[in-house]
Order: sequence, then structure tokens, then C-alpha cells
Amino acid sequence: MSRNMRWAIVLCLALIILSIVIACAPAPTPAPTAAPPTAAPKPVARGKLEMFSWWTAGGEADGLNAMYDIYKKTYPTVDIVNATVAGGAGTNAKAVLATRLSGGDPPDSFQLHAGLEVESYAPDKYLQPLDALYTSEGLDKAFPKDLLTLLKYQDHYWGMPVNIHRANVLWYNKKIFTDNNLQPPKTWDEFYKVADTLKAKNIVPLVIGTKEGWEAGHTFETVLIASLGADGYRGLWTGKTQWTDPKVTQALETYKKVMTYVNTDHSALTWDAAAQYLVDGKGAMHIMGDWTDGWFTSKKFTGYGWAPAPGTTGVFDALSDSFAATKGAKNQDNLMNWLKLAGSKAGQEAFNPKKGSICARTDCDPKLFNEYLQSAMKDWSSNAIVPSVAHGAAAVEKWATVYKDILNSFATKGDVAAAQKSLQQVCVDNKMCK
Repeated sequence: MSRNMRWAIVLCLALIILSIVIACAPAPTPAPTAAPPTAAPKPVARGKLEMFSWWTAGGEADGLNAMYDIYKKTYPTVDIVNATVAGGAGTNAKAVLATRLSGGDPPDSFQLHAGLEVESYAPDKYLQPLDALYTSEGLDKAFPKDLLTLLKYQDHYWGMPVNIHRANVLWYNKKIFTDNNLQPPKTWDEFYKVADTLKAKNIVPLVIGTKEGWEAGHTFETVLIASLGADGYRGLWTGKTQWTDPKVTQALETYKKVMTYVNTDHSALTWDAAAQYLVDGKGAMHIMGDWTDGWFTSKKFTGYGWAPAPGTTGVFDALSDSFAATKGAKNQDNLMNWLKLAGSKAGQEAFNPKKGSICARTDCDPKLFNEYLQSAMKDWSSNAIVPSVAHGAAAVEKWATVYKDILNSFATKGDVAAAQKSLQQVCVDNKMCK
């Protein structure tokens, strides 16, 4: 065998051995892979949330508690302090709140009527603007334009609206009307005829409570709307309509006559005590906002009907409850979480069916609401909208307060000329009238 052939055989054997060694060698261990980073846990909300309101009766308290329940489920370690002061329209609560704000002891959030009522709280001094929250939560798209206009003051949003209420509703006892073959009156002339029939049967035609000082002004604003129409009524709060207008005189004369058909104990009753007349079948009609629907529901009373207050068909006398954020709030994060809930679809769908109001948002499910509230939703979308003065939407608080005082006095004295002169003077004092 030649030398070259021997070397070729040796080389082939070497290559075969090398291949066997490589094939049998253990696979290399892969380098360890780093574990994915773990997201930092979100801090658990703790501490307190103090919410200040005047919602203590029936449906309004039920609605507020429905929102509290949602908040507690989401933030179970936050203690809600439900700071309430009883009194319709915030009559008593506003005085307590003013003292707390000026004394440096603000609640985190408080109930605020949307509109010019905010002026009385010196928002630059005591409140936080909520413009950024409106943007982050998409509320400029969730709320209707008319409401956004009402909510803005000095080019800022100061409150988170949770609902829409209608002030100009005539509630009536259906059995009394059926038994006496009556229909709800559409005009004040029809009202007098219905009232005379009821009076002859010893049934109180119209029940009212004027104990807290705002109810007379509430009822009278519906008479003003009937006399002046939507545009004329709006003009009272902008200076376009003068309080010396003959139609204001007409409204005062109408109201004076209406008061001859009311319960004699009205000065001793609150609005809900007056509404009890309908529940007990002792009174036939009651002009009040649609929180009455929530109150009736809380009483399990179903024998009521409704219609626009006489002369106001096609007009929606509106107000909105909102929640403000105070400067120096002790629980800022909890406060912001509360306002987000108040403005949310879930929060408003929980609150409003019990409160007796409709959502401020436009995307709530009508099926969650009773027959009256579904009718209010339709009217809100189609009627002429005017602002309530008795509930903080139409005028600044100092003007609205004097208005209510004048009407409360007029409810007992009935002096048309004196009341009209006083109303005109209030307008002049607020630089809205000549």
C-alpha cells in the first residue's frame, strides 16, 4: 500500500471519529432569559371622602346612596362621610356651607345647582375648575350643548352635573280626577274650573308648602312662564324683559287667585309634607319639580299623574344638580374619583331613576327609567329650555334670594303693586333693568 493511500485512510478515520464526538456531545445550555418586568401595583385608595348635600328625603337620599354603593365597591377602603343638612332647595345647607368655606373647613365636594348659583361661592377663591376633567372624561361630548352653556361661568366648568330636573310639573291624584270626571288643566282658566269643582267637594284643589321660603317662588316661576312665554321669561334674567311689563302684572294677579285654592296650612308645611296630601287623597294637585316622582316612588305611591303646569306646554323649566370640588380639599384623589363617577353613565343610571330625574348625559338607557321620566327625556330633547330661578340656574344667588323672599311675602299678603315694584327694584339693583 502506498504511503499516500495510508495517509488518506488515517484522515478518513479521524473525520469519522470527530463526527461521532460532535454528535454525542450535550447541547449547550441556553443563556437564562430575564423575567418580564412586573408593573408597579396601583396605590389603593384610602382615607375619607366628605360629600356635602341637602339630600335627606325619600328618592333623593336613595339616589345618592345608590352612587355611594358603586363608589364603595370600587374603593372599599375609602370612608364616605355623608354630610347632609336637611331643607329643600338647600335652604339651610347653603348657610352652613358658606360658614365652612369662609372658615377654612371645606368638605371635599358639595351639591351645587348648575348655573349662576356658583357666583355666590366666589369660585376663584373657593373652588377648583374642572375643565381638565371634562376633557379627560369626554364630557364635552356626553352632555348636551344647552347644559354645557348653563354649566360654564367665567369660561370655566365648576361643577359636575349628575342630572336634569324639570320644575314646571303639575302632579295630580288620578283617582280624584277620575272620580270627578276631570282632566288635568292646560291653562289657568281651565285650572279655575277644575279647582271650583274640587272645592265644592271639600277636596283641596292645589296643595303647597311654603315653610322653607322657596316653594312660593318655585310655583310663581311657572306662572311667569305661562304669562310671558319662553323668550319673555328668559328676558327677565337678561334685562330684555322688564318686571314692569303688563304680563308680569298678569302673572301676579293669576298667582294671587291661584293661592285662594290652596291648603290653609301651607306656611307650616315643607314641599314633601304638602305632597302627602295627594298620597292621602286629601288634595288633588301639586306644582313641584320632578324630584316629586322619586319621592312618590319611595313612598310606593303609584296613583299619581302628571302634566306640564298650566300654560307651559312645550316649555321645560330646567335645573341641574352638580357637585363642586373645593380648593384645599383634604382628600383630593378620592374627590376626583367621586366626580368621575358622578359624571359617568354608570353613576347617572344608578342615581337618577331613584332621584326622580333624568341623566345629564345623552347616552343613558331609557328602559331603566319609569314612564314619567321617559316622558321627561322626550320633552328635554324637544321643548324650549328655560332656566329655573328658584333653583339657582337663572340668576345670581343674591338676586334669587330676594326674589324668593318677595314671593313668600306675596303668598300671604297678595299686594300685586308692592310685589311688582320690589321685583323691578331687585332687577335695577343687579343692573339688569332701567
